[in-house]
Amino acid sequence: MTLTGRHVSYWIDSTLPSTYPALSQDVTVDVAVVGAGLAGVMTAKLLKRAGKTVALIEADRIGRGTSGHTTAKVSALHQLIYADLIDEHGDEKARLYGESNRAAIARLADLIAAENIDCDLERKANYTFATDEAGLAKVQAEVTATQTLGLPTSFVESVDLPFPVAGAIMMPDEAQFHPRKFMLAIAATLPGDGSHVFEQTRVKTVEDEGPCRVITHNGSTVIAQDVVITTNLPILDIGLYFAKTYPQRSYLVAGPIEASRAPQGMYIGVGEGYRSIRTTPTNDGGLLLLVGGEGHKVGTDDATDERFQRLESYLHSTFGVEPAYRWSSQDMYSFDKLPYIGTLTPAHHHTYVATGFSLWGMAKSVMAGMMLSDRILGIENPWADLYEATRPTPFVTATSIQQNLEVGIRWVGDRFKGLFDSADSVKPGEGKLITHKGSKIAAYRDDSGELHTVSAVCPHLGCIVAWNEAETSWDCPCHGSRFTCEGKILHGPAVKPLEQKSCD
Repeated sequence: MTLTGRHVSYWIDSTLPSTYPALSQDVTVDVAVVGAGLAGVMTAKLLKRAGKTVALIEADRIGRGTSGHTTAKVSALHQLIYADLIDEHGDEKARLYGESNRAAIARLADLIAAENIDCDLERKANYTFATDEAGLAKVQAEVTATQTLGLPTSFVESVDLPFPVAGAIMMPDEAQFHPRKFMLAIAATLPGDGSHVFEQTRVKTVEDEGPCRVITHNGSTVIAQDVVITTNLPILDIGLYFAKTYPQRSYLVAGPIEASRAPQGMYIGVGEGYRSIRTTPTNDGGLLLLVGGEGHKVGTDDATDERFQRLESYLHSTFGVEPAYRWSSQDMYSFDKLPYIGTLTPAHHHTYVATGFSLWGMAKSVMAGMMLSDRILGIENPWADLYEATRPTPFVTATSIQQNLEVGIRWVGDRFKGLFDSADSVKPGEGKLITHKGSKIAAYRDDSGELHTVSAVCPHLGCIVAWNEAETSWDCPCHGSRFTCEGKILHGPAVKPLEQKSCD
């Protein structure tokens, strides 16, 4: 099957490029925010609104990272989470989880109304559905758990989808929106009165506290009393966040659908091969149907084109929709199912992080902005203890043991890959690990026959990258860094590109 959807996120394709300048000289502000996704944009906005001067610093362009590749559901019903939270953390923490996510939805809606932002915000009922008896039992347990916590859920026997379901849990009045329209609108309100937005400015590190020094690859420094790191996984290796989370990649396809045939709510299935489903209005007055799924740990599957193929086939066979777009997303999955929002380490008092959103980053990004701005402003926040980034983390769980064991196995085992392969063995359109003069090389030969060779060693912590066929990228299976075939950074936590290598 040939992929037919254009390989670009609809959220990015349907918005104009941003053109903020790169940092070219030293700047001093109250707060520097590193990473201009939804969490960074919200944090900067709330701090500037409170009277702080801010510098929002982005390595690429506003909203072109994880936040620009999401399904963009803003929800508190996160597939199946509350029964597990009660079992693992108790009723009170599970209740706070629901309360904080619902508060984030309300805060986002209020901000959109107050700023009069046109970002296709729609309040929708949100459903988690089962198609078999095993899934139904889990859905029913989730209904019981959420109702115990006081959440306004209900069990329904059918949903507005073109196939039968065994049952679903429904949460009313959740939200969906166009994330990049929102982020661009908010970013536009930041510059001026001592505040700045910088794009194409990759941060190398953050040093010192009181004030902090944000050192960039551009050669200039931002000096700030406080620094917030909102880069999906923190670019600073302090705090062991790479060991408390693992990178998960998922895939989306989208195509135009007639309004009369479109589902009315937001949906996600349970069980193996689940699908996430929603619609969005388009700029020309039409309607686009989005279908997501096929998630896996980053770097563990080189046949990623097959995942797109399965989603495109589902879109066509289930809804009669022809694919127009396809893209993928990446998020850090927290081992204890709670995000890390707070100080970088117990020794830091002015450097903060937000990570581990576990595939539900829209409400949690808004929540992070609310919590981190409160922290810097000295305002007590009711969810601070629940999400504190330095909280004790259950490293010894089945998931954490498996994921960190896989990292160790790959760190050692992948060094044996390509031992007996040379550049001559790489075919056009193929990416392959090879060995040249004792060095591990990531080699890609494009369709014209030109060979692109870079070091296969990820500059983050030294794992060996793996080839991503569908997206022609080198992906690190340990902590999620991604690079182009020329070695340029696509996704952190790496702050340096893959080293150029020659096979001459």
